[in-house]
Amino acid sequence: MEETQVLTQSRPARSRSHRNVNRMMRASVNASRVMSIIFTPFYLPLVGMIALFSFSYLSLLPLSYKLFVLLIVYLCTILIPTMLIHFYRKYQGWSMLKLITREGRMVPYVISIMCYFLCFYILNYFHCPHFMSSIVIAALIIQILCATINVWFKISTHTTAIGGFTGSLLAFAELFVFNPLWWLCVLLILAGLVGTGRMILRQHSLHEVVYGYLMGTIVSFITILIV
Repeated sequence: MEETQVLTQSRPARSRSHRNVNRMMRASVNASRVMSIIFTPFYLPLVGMIALFSFSYLSLLPLSYKLFVLLIVYLCTILIPTMLIHFYRKYQGWSMLKLITREGRMVPYVISIMCYFLCFYILNYFHCPHFMSSIVIAALIIQILCATINVWFKISTHTTAIGGFTGSLLAFAELFVFNPLWWLCVLLILAGLVGTGRMILRQHSLHEVVYGYLMGTIVSFITILIV
């Protein structure tokens, strides 16, 4: 009799525990989706350019000039590739899940690479300072490497982009001689959150997340210092 009462009393507790676990899982999945949307790889050149205009001698440039450059970068690296990928997906009748597969990612990579080339060409045409072009070149090389590696296996482009920010920060800290410690801490925390989110969504494994971050960091650091 006592055992029956104990089992009966424990059922509501187990039910509440299961509901709490389910809520936490849904919250973590939703948070991971938000992180993936906010830190999409397309934003690397634009955010890098904004940081360059804010924290370097390029902040002395006229506001109209900076807005013009940011508009070019936004159109070529975010708006145009996003629209082209969307139209291609609709034309093929693909769902968003198809773009997650290794085969489905190749065309978006090619579209992004072409748009980044266009951005680099326009910046050179208007004789923009080479620090601006170096950010686009770094992002372009990262895209090409991601597309090449994608032939054999997936890596996380989200953590590759965060790695690109990290490498750019370290390179510009070397060029402009400033202490990047606090910004580096912020980027490392963001990298951890984004990478964890990609694994929670089951889009990538741990090694795909780590390899992507390391590749983005190394490539952007070397490219910006050389260019």
